[in-house]
Amino acid sequence: MVEADLVIRGGTIVDGCGGDPFEADIAIVDGRIAAIGADVVRGREEIDARDLLVTPGFVDVHTHYDGQVTWSDSLVPSADHGVTTVVIGNCGVGFAPCRPEDREALVNVMEGVEDIPEAVMAKGLPWNWESFPDYLKSLEARAWDADVGAYIPHSPLRVYAMGQRGLDREPATAADVARMADLVAEGMAAGALGFATSRSLVHRRGDGAFIPSFQADSDELVAIARSVGDAGRGVLQMIPNLDTADWASDLDLMKRMTSASGRPLTYSLAQWSTDPQGWRRTMDALAEHNRSGAAAVLAQVFPRPMGAMCGLSTSANAFSHCASYRAIADRQLAGKVAIMRDPAFRARLIAEEPDETPTPLHRLLRTWDNIYPLGAEPDYEPSPEQSIAALATQRGVSPVELVYDLMLEQDGHALILMPFSNYAEKSLDPALAMMRDPYSIVGLGDGGAHYGIICDASYPTTMLAYWTRDRAGEQLTIPAAVKALSADNADFLGLRDRGRLKPGLKADINLIDHGALRLHAPHIVHDLPGGGRRLAQPATGYRATMVSGVITRRDGADTGARPGRLIRAA
Repeated sequence: MVEADLVIRGGTIVDGCGGDPFEADIAIVDGRIAAIGADVVRGREEIDARDLLVTPGFVDVHTHYDGQVTWSDSLVPSADHGVTTVVIGNCGVGFAPCRPEDREALVNVMEGVEDIPEAVMAKGLPWNWESFPDYLKSLEARAWDADVGAYIPHSPLRVYAMGQRGLDREPATAADVARMADLVAEGMAAGALGFATSRSLVHRRGDGAFIPSFQADSDELVAIARSVGDAGRGVLQMIPNLDTADWASDLDLMKRMTSASGRPLTYSLAQWSTDPQGWRRTMDALAEHNRSGAAAVLAQVFPRPMGAMCGLSTSANAFSHCASYRAIADRQLAGKVAIMRDPAFRARLIAEEPDETPTPLHRLLRTWDNIYPLGAEPDYEPSPEQSIAALATQRGVSPVELVYDLMLEQDGHALILMPFSNYAEKSLDPALAMMRDPYSIVGLGDGGAHYGIICDASYPTTMLAYWTRDRAGEQLTIPAAVKALSADNADFLGLRDRGRLKPGLKADINLIDHGALRLHAPHIVHDLPGGGRRLAQPATGYRATMVSGVITRRDGADTGARPGRLIRAA
């Protein structure tokens, strides 16, 4: 090799394996790492990486870009935070397989579970597929700023195999189960990364009904898992009901699925205020299974509170169920702010009580001791003294008055953080314990979903800025954080061509100024089909992100390059 396409000079290599960082050059040829060492060959382009961390691109195992990958070539917000590989089809929801007559039903499922507006999907989805292999073929014709892999989602599968009976959650017959298993085999042969399902009580369709996969018979799921195993590769993903009476049966089901398939399974785990130690009981209950040599059941955990962003520009706030606010809720932000600055309107709305039966989320939006001003650089581990309740006491006003006035700051763009998981003890120590457990992986960012109220896809920046540098309490090392974001997730998925900086692997790489790395507050942008809104969350400190050796982000700016492709598992 006389010359490389690109050489990264003098960076501090954090290779994703968990070992100590070291200084070296990296040469890239034809989208792969050709050499790592001292003074490698010249490059047609060279980047001076002195004083920068050089890491693998990050692998996000839990996103909902199922629709966005069909209408956009940019997987934001994930691509703004060092992510170079995403997986769709999570929670068993998606758009394939799907007959034309079932499209509206699947849109309704996605609207309810993932808070994606129906109007956005109606405008954006091209529906140039029916079967799951057709869907992959459609995606293969596209290009993005990150690679995309897909799970086969259970709810569309059930509707495709059973028609209206599947949508109505009727028990599957033996013939139905055999049909689903055959469809999964077909999807795995086409390159699916695995199969995903949800049994969660909170996952409802847009019309409020339970989604098709809810309480599907365990034998149905075991048969589907066995079909994944028959492919000789692939993984399983589940949202179980761990905070209900179904806890023991769902744990047993996950063990049965891994035993029948021989394939690993990841399930969502968080700390809930209703049972702050439930996460530990779950991990303890599965430890023996995981140590037995059976295919692992891995908790998928989140490195900060899952949190709703509440304000005048988002989907919900503390006044959403008040009549006076509902009367102005659909106005443009500037008009809404002007009305709310009127003293008479302020007095009336502050005095009102919510007059509708609120959802659990909306009830939490008035839990004043668990709501916090977000700030320009978000603090995801705020102290009790920073809560709305505490600040209101300090200022001699009521919490409802304080929230009202805070939301009017920044011309109505200010946001309030409402943590709804991982913060029952007002500390992220439980999240740290979950991350450090040998039977966990990091995920649950939900990129591409909950456009108007959640922006958790920025968590890689939290991992590297907060957990390795800024946290006052116990921290993670930089190698441990990088390994969790890259190699651990790639290994779980069976994607052995990425996740580490090693010769021969894909040149998915981040260059990061660790000292300058900052996560900024989310803000609303209107760039979805039909002008739909979503939350964006920028970061500074990413000097470059590359996919297959092509730079997609430079100093935080999109270069316009789109080297990302569909991943077909081999």
